[in-house]
Amino acid sequence: MRGVHERPAGLTYQPELIDDDEERSLLTALDALDFHDVRMHGQIARRTVRHFGFDYDYGSFQLTETEALPVALHWVRDRCANLAGLAPEALAQALVTRYPPGSVIGWHRDAPTFGPTVVGLSLGSACLLRFQRGSGKDRRVYELELAPRSGYVLTGAARSSWQHSIPPVPQLRYSLTFRTLRGARAGSDSLAG
Repeated sequence: MRGVHERPAGLTYQPELIDDDEERSLLTALDALDFHDVRMHGQIARRTVRHFGFDYDYGSFQLTETEALPVALHWVRDRCANLAGLAPEALAQALVTRYPPGSVIGWHRDAPTFGPTVVGLSLGSACLLRFQRGSGKDRRVYELELAPRSGYVLTGAARSSWQHSIPPVPQLRYSLTFRTLRGARAGSDSLAG
């Protein structure tokens, strides 16, 4: 990537957040989920998703309550919350993403409706997590290889000022992404219409 290499402030990386046996068990559980298409700008992405806690509409950018995180996945949320230094309940939204070989996710920042902390767990195939901010001679870039079973946290500038993307994955990959919510939603049990 072209630009000045700079590690984003607020990026934490933890290899081996879970062990091999935990990953195998988790992949079996994730394989059994019913995934949904992602439609953005009239196009259907190759990756598929499943939301827990709050569903996110990629067209309207709105959150609506949906089914709770399955009890079988609470230990993963607990581990990710511990990595981020948060109470597990603070991670109110969970996104499970299935990336078939060749899948990508383009440059973006997680929607502003989500709060200041994003925590991820990478499973299956390794991948690159790329970062960028600025343009031209002011462009800053960074790449981090996410190994299977590794976790990461985006806070501060890494969450708010940098975009991130994932180039094509070589093999099947899953990610679990846990997010805090912004404002009044963060402490409420339900959303007002």
